[in-house]
Amino acid sequence: MQRVIMKSKIHRATVTRAVVDFEGSCGIAPELMRAADMVAGEQVHVVNATNGSRAVTYVIEAAPGEISLNGAMAHLGSAGDVVILITYAQVDERELRDFKPTVVHVDADNRVREQAAIA
Repeated sequence: MQRVIMKSKIHRATVTRAVVDFEGSCGIAPELMRAADMVAGEQVHVVNATNGSRAVTYVIEAAPGEISLNGAMAHLGSAGDVVILITYAQVDERELRDFKPTVVHVDADNRVREQAAIA
């Protein structure tokens, strides 16, 4: 059996811009993508802790330090909002024991504060 498990999370990042006139996606700074093991085109859930909205889109690489909500996603948040960005993976039952999701905590400027695998 396969289970859908949280693969990685960027916790409490700050949206730096929201651009409605843009092909839809969520732009994530390359250093945060690396820290959270996220890749361009990967599905990402965007949870807006500021206004309670939640949506699913895909990752694109943004400028360093940037988190952007683009296209339709821009209607779900604004610059200054705090978001949680979550990716998931299908994990086989045999892999569950050794699977460790990654959580990246960032500061208000979207710099990595702590990166850890959770048990």
